[in-house]
Formats: sequence, C-alpha cells, structure tokens
Amino acid sequence: MKIYVGSLNPSKLTAVTDVFENDTVVEMDVDSKVSSQPFSDEETLEGAIHRARECAMTAKADLGIGLEGGVMEIGDDLYLCNWGALVDQQENIYTAAGARIPLPDEIHEQMSKGLELGEVMEKYAQKSDVRKKEGAVGIFTNGQMNRDKMFRHIVTLLKGQWEYDNL
Repeated sequence: MKIYVGSLNPSKLTAVTDVFENDTVVEMDVDSKVSSQPFSDEETLEGAIHRARECAMTAKADLGIGLEGGVMEIGDDLYLCNWGALVDQQENIYTAAGARIPLPDEIHEQMSKGLELGEVMEKYAQKSDVRKKEGAVGIFTNGQMNRDKMFRHIVTLLKGQWEYDNL
C-alpha cells in the first residue's frame, strides 16, 4: 500500500513508518486548515482530519494519515493533546487520540501570550527542534515517552480500526 502522511515532521513520519512497516510511506506537506497552535481537542482533531483527507485525495494514495499535536485547557490547567486521523479511498474517517499530560504554569503563561508550544519549549528546555525530536512530552516525562512513541500509539489505533472494518 501507499500511505501518504500530511506532514514533513520526522516524528510523525517515523510513527507511521514503524506501524506500516511493510508499506510505502510518503510525506506530503499539507495545510491543517487550523491555527498553527491548536488550542483545544476539537481544533487539534479537525487539523488531523484535514491533513488525512488531503492526503487520501491524492490519486496515488491508498490511505491518508494526519497527525496533529495541540494543547487543551481543563479548568486552569493546560494539557498536551494529540489526535490522528486515517482516511481511506472510500472516504471513511478513523480517529484516535493520544496521551495527555499537564504542562507547567510557566508554559501555560507563555502560550497565553500567543506563542506556539514548540517555540516555548525550545526556550524552556534550551534545545533546538524540540517539536521534531522528543517534544514537550519527552521533556516532561524525562525521556520515558517521546513524540515518535506517542504518535506511534495513535497510528496503531488508527490502523487497528481500519483493519477491523476491512476484515
């Protein structure tokens, strides 16, 4: 199969390649059609679906996958949120969400000023390209989890749902 992924982010591509190890995975730069920093579950999911649909509509794609990372507020706390979508050639949409962990107040404060999480995390962790490497989840779990693993979990859920429907 040919699976198109709506991202050039190495963490997302690694996740899809790991789960669909016997298939051809193609990266594709597509617009999520949501803000560059999704700030709710709904917006993050919407971005993942847009990316997956765009990829699925590519003539050569068997499946399109969109993965989106965002944040969401619960009460006064800010949490990481992650969503994925898989769209097949029949336009069936499969969705799944991933891990959530609270972010420190100082991260919440910076993001409330309109900054993106990736930008805030680079300053906070004093590292470059955090969003393309371990991500905030890697920083705040002391490396026990990273973006590759987090998105791999979501892609596994998507693939399992799609396989179940296509038995």
